[in-house]
Amino acid sequence: MIIDFHTHVFPDGIAQKASDSIGRFYDLPTQFDGTLSALLKAGGAAGVGRYVIHSVATAPSQTASINGFIAGLCRENPKVSGFATIHPDQPDMAGEVERALALGLKGVKIHSDMQEVALDDPRMYPLYDQIQGNVPLLAHTGDRRFDYSNPNRLLRVLDDFPRLVVIGAHFGGWSIWREALDALKGREIYVDCSSSFYALTPAESLALIRGYGARRVLFGSDYPMWDPGAELAYLYKLGLTAPELDMILHENAERLLD
Repeated sequence: MIIDFHTHVFPDGIAQKASDSIGRFYDLPTQFDGTLSALLKAGGAAGVGRYVIHSVATAPSQTASINGFIAGLCRENPKVSGFATIHPDQPDMAGEVERALALGLKGVKIHSDMQEVALDDPRMYPLYDQIQGNVPLLAHTGDRRFDYSNPNRLLRVLDDFPRLVVIGAHFGGWSIWREALDALKGREIYVDCSSSFYALTPAESLALIRGYGARRVLFGSDYPMWDPGAELAYLYKLGLTAPELDMILHENAERLLD
């Protein structure tokens, strides 16, 4: 079993436009059109058997429809699980979280840089309090261009909510990978490897995995940005042991999801 823990899927009618928008935000080309069918085809060819889908609400009015869309994909396809999106300015945040989890979503995803709210902003604390000890939080972390999501802010969240299970996307700090490891190493946090391999040498990638410990690392392709098959091929060439690969490819994800 291989689980791709970090993917993005959009309704077919807007998928290409949404995928292109992500690419513009990061100034990186997207490899796919953002549809579920393309994800299942690319992932299936690489041996992926389960996918976790995330999205980001950039306005409060978007959360209910996005969460309903992801929950619908999960009902229709047994290979798909999903996380809810939450916007810090939406009314009744707690009610939307409760509704989304009742629909079967497995956690909550936030993207501080796109939503322009710091990870340790007090507006986010009711969310963390609500889900700590219940479901995990996947947080986009790191960006040299902003300070909303950088590890210093995540450290405050971990200190204030010790029962909150956090997955720091992009090895805990996109574009600041080494700095993130220095800040977060040894903390009770998971990371995923999404949108990182393209910018790292194999030696750097292996150092990050071993630095956090394989028990804390999840495989994620960040589809539609990257090809799950190419990301897996890179991972397989790092010289990880079979037990390390088992943890990264499915055991850690199964523990979080099930």
